[in-house]
Amino acid sequence: MSQIDEIKSRIDIVDIVSESVKLRRAGKNFSGLCPFHAEKTPSFIVSPDRQTWRCFGQCGEGGDVISFVMKKEGWDFVETLKVLAGRAGVKLEPFRTQKPEEKEEHERLNTLLEEAATFYRHQLLNTPAGKPAIDYLREKRHLSDTTLETFGLGYAPDSWDAAQAHLTAKGYTPQELIDSGLLTVREGTADPRSADHSSPVTRTYDRFRNRIMIPIRGENGRMAGFGARILDPNDIPKFLNSPETPLFSKSHLLYGLDRARKPIRIADQAVIVEGYMDVIALHQAGFENVISPMGTALTEDQLRLLKRFSKRIVLALDPDAAGQAAVLRGLDAARQSLDREQEVVFDVRGLLRHESRLRADLRVATMPDELDPDEIVQRDPAQWKSLIENAQPVVIHVMRALASGRDMDDARVKSGIAGQVLPLIEDLPDSVEREAYRQQLARFLRVDERALIGRQMMSGKGKRSRLRPTLKVEEPAPGARVTILPFHRVEAYILGILLRRPGLLYRLDRALQEAELNRLLPEDFEYTDYQVIFRLVRQSLEQDAHDADEYMAMNLPPELVSLSDELQAQVEKTGTQAREPEEDVLLDDLLRGVVKMRRTMANENLATLSFTQKEAQETGNQEAILWCQKMVQDYTLLLRRLDRVGKK
Repeated sequence: MSQIDEIKSRIDIVDIVSESVKLRRAGKNFSGLCPFHAEKTPSFIVSPDRQTWRCFGQCGEGGDVISFVMKKEGWDFVETLKVLAGRAGVKLEPFRTQKPEEKEEHERLNTLLEEAATFYRHQLLNTPAGKPAIDYLREKRHLSDTTLETFGLGYAPDSWDAAQAHLTAKGYTPQELIDSGLLTVREGTADPRSADHSSPVTRTYDRFRNRIMIPIRGENGRMAGFGARILDPNDIPKFLNSPETPLFSKSHLLYGLDRARKPIRIADQAVIVEGYMDVIALHQAGFENVISPMGTALTEDQLRLLKRFSKRIVLALDPDAAGQAAVLRGLDAARQSLDREQEVVFDVRGLLRHESRLRADLRVATMPDELDPDEIVQRDPAQWKSLIENAQPVVIHVMRALASGRDMDDARVKSGIAGQVLPLIEDLPDSVEREAYRQQLARFLRVDERALIGRQMMSGKGKRSRLRPTLKVEEPAPGARVTILPFHRVEAYILGILLRRPGLLYRLDRALQEAELNRLLPEDFEYTDYQVIFRLVRQSLEQDAHDADEYMAMNLPPELVSLSDELQAQVEKTGTQAREPEEDVLLDDLLRGVVKMRRTMANENLATLSFTQKEAQETGNQEAILWCQKMVQDYTLLLRRLDRVGKK
């Protein structure tokens, strides 16, 4: 038994939950008011048999005792495990996520980056070489001296070794400068500072040269790295970030969040812009609930971080082609993180269950007159405020963005737009809202709404691939002695395949979407350790700094390494052939496994709802009765979709 399993076996989830939630018996389960949102009708269910919890209300989330404590206390996986281990009387092996020497190294790198920020700031304010940079910031960007000081802006001199010479003189080693991302190493190239290019040698030189330096800090205010903007228009790239380091991971950082946390909470709204300078200019103008995603598409980790401060997010990106592409990429990531609800529980990531997430929580502000956000706020701060207040719902923005500059009298153009917008509409959980948007799309395209309804009904029929019944735990061959694996073993089998073949996840997502189902989610796995591993699998595919296997090895918590190895080994044992199954066979196994997981969960939830509905009828709670009826309809629809896939 692993340490995680031992902890779970010694702790009763009912005891943990009942410390903060008033529970009462509901059949074989317990029910109560969800602690994560305000509600009048109990929608929070705890199962002592499965040792799990699930909210059927606004949250829609669920999991085991570890995930409950993580969500309730806001702790990460490792910290939660430590606390629960102490309560369970389990002595954990020392965590090796960060050795003492590694912690000391990180502290030193933080200090080194602070020294570098001071150096660059001195170069900006007190050297002749920095005058063009400070003139640019004051005259072209209209930044005040107070703003320059607040954000710690600096200048990297046009030199191959100025920063290196300064920082090594303070006692830092070249290796520490490399580890912090301040130095670049070139193997087997000539010294760029020498006139003699005949003898290739290994050299280090300053990564940032002749650039405006923008310190980047984590949400806690500690230095993580730098963003650097060109002064010479002939230099490339326009913006250069620190490389991936022990402190700097651009997919996990949001620029300006250290200063925007409190304003975001106060405004109950976060505004995402594309550039560092946009953030700085908007803060200077008094709009302090603004952050930037480090010049990349929004990632799930960034949105998860942001949701801790506000569930209301406005995307206000640059109006150029690249900016519009970033909007659509951001919408895709945000829709996944902010709850695409097509299938009730299994796509839940926790916001307002009975409202339209895409309309209430995520909006898009369109920048007018080909101006960037910083240009708008300099011209007219009131206009910026109005743009944010009038940000459009996602569906409307996408509809108009797709139509921009195209011939709307062309039937093919109309068909293409409908094909992209209708799936967004179908994702909305509220039937009235779906109908309203469908009517708006019909008017926008100047077509009969019945044509859109017919297209939507037909869209899923021709696209679904034929699925072979190859998952032995699902449909054993006639006469074969195959043991039906328990629910958690199906989870383990799916996760084991994805650990061995992570690239199959993209194909699985496509197959699920073609079957009118949502992509595989962490919430599909009942156990927190499985959820943690799955999130890392998806993250390993979404990042581009490392190979997927290398990323997993670097980020997998040590306490889950043995579990990961075991999951992969079990998959290897399942196929007794001399060679691994073909990818198409594994894909079918994955798809049928997901169907089994979701069908099992749906049936269990229907059973729980049946008891809750009976209790509501006995007490005459009309609100609870209507809610249960709606949930039963949703789960019944989901089961029909799952059954169609299972029969293919």
